[in-house]
Amino acid sequence: MGCCVSTSDRSNDDAGSSSCLELGLCCQKKERKAFSDHVVSLHKLSSLPNRIFANGKSRSSCIFTQQGRKGVNQDAMIVWEDFGSEDVIFCGVFDGHGPHGHLVARRVRDSLPVKLLSFLHSSEFGKACIKRDIKPESGEAENDLSAENEVNSMWREAFLKAYKAMDKELKSHANLDCFCSGSTAVSVVKQGSNLFMGNIGDSRAIMGSKDSNDLMVAIQLTVDLKPDLPREEERIKSCKGRVFALQDEPEVPRVWLPFDNAPGLAMARAFGDFCLKEYGVISVPEFTHRLLTDKDQFIVLASDGVWDVLSNEEVVDIVSSAPSRTSAARVLVESAAREWKLKYPTSKMDDCAVVCLFLDGKMDLEESDGEEQCYSSATIQSNNHSGNPVESDDGKKSEPSLRRNFTVRTLEENETFGAGKGESVDIEDGTSSAEDQNWLGLEGVTRVNSLVQLPRFSDEKPNS
Repeated sequence: MGCCVSTSDRSNDDAGSSSCLELGLCCQKKERKAFSDHVVSLHKLSSLPNRIFANGKSRSSCIFTQQGRKGVNQDAMIVWEDFGSEDVIFCGVFDGHGPHGHLVARRVRDSLPVKLLSFLHSSEFGKACIKRDIKPESGEAENDLSAENEVNSMWREAFLKAYKAMDKELKSHANLDCFCSGSTAVSVVKQGSNLFMGNIGDSRAIMGSKDSNDLMVAIQLTVDLKPDLPREEERIKSCKGRVFALQDEPEVPRVWLPFDNAPGLAMARAFGDFCLKEYGVISVPEFTHRLLTDKDQFIVLASDGVWDVLSNEEVVDIVSSAPSRTSAARVLVESAAREWKLKYPTSKMDDCAVVCLFLDGKMDLEESDGEEQCYSSATIQSNNHSGNPVESDDGKKSEPSLRRNFTVRTLEENETFGAGKGESVDIEDGTSSAEDQNWLGLEGVTRVNSLVQLPRFSDEKPNS
């Protein structure tokens, strides 16, 4: 059961006057409102103690993010335990891009899981789905298969509707410009022995499992939806979009408008990016379902800043050999940062965000000195008095300027970026502006997901 928004402890006396709808929403029994109405009224997600979105740990997971060398951290992440019911966990990693990508990623982080629950609770069968675990060996084979297919179908429908509603919300948002900004999303729901996954963009989920020889192996759970995948490229071109890579980065295929060399999106599916939605870029997730076994140990969700420099096998080795489960996500991000310096010394490191979910539901018994604290949503809310301004998802505070993010940074920009900056750490973004000052002189090329340049909607033909 989820935790109620009320700060008072649950008791038998409370049960007589109100009922919790497993999401943490309290309502009077006499009020016959739809579940979606209660979801809309939940405007203080930060009061939920079983929802973490900053560097730290929960009962069965740890999460960590670190800013790269491109500016504000555009990655976001979340772990939401008791997600609608006991034994259900929602995990997600969201990688923003474009001038407002950090705002888009945070908005998706907050809204997408609520929308998913809303669609599940919109029908009686959906409510039953989130409370049951599919166990095919529990009865007659035909009945079990039918029940599994029905529950799987309900989860698939909920994922598709939630992603569609999320993109619609971004398009109609009054204070958030998503025309040339967007976000990836890799989201996983663990319900008992089941994994339900939805994915758009190039963030990735993998699993560490043991083979027949009891050795750790990596299993990739999602596909990086790049523009050069045959089915993705075919759809984009059929919608008059163009797919090609720039000469100075031939390994990065991008999506371009049919009449202008913009915006250069490095993925085939994303939230936002409405300048490309008529030209083949979609927000429809790839949905997959997987049954877990006793051999499966943990799941890792990460943004492409990790996968650009580490293989699936390397990630599994790092997580399984971490000094403690609590530190696994942090150790993985630090390993990725070192690899960026070694493999791409002239490139600016990308943002990295990691979620490590341990499938046995156990963390370290004792937390060693120096380990991350557990920052729940409620903790973040109560500690939000450090004096550092927090940027809202509405973008009403300091908005980034809408200028082109050039592939090569000029000398003046490098000097401005590194001048007069003391060390500062943001609790939500996990940013540190002084950590990598010693290799600032090596950076030059920026590996970006979108070459943010406003398209010119005219009849001009691009140069061939």
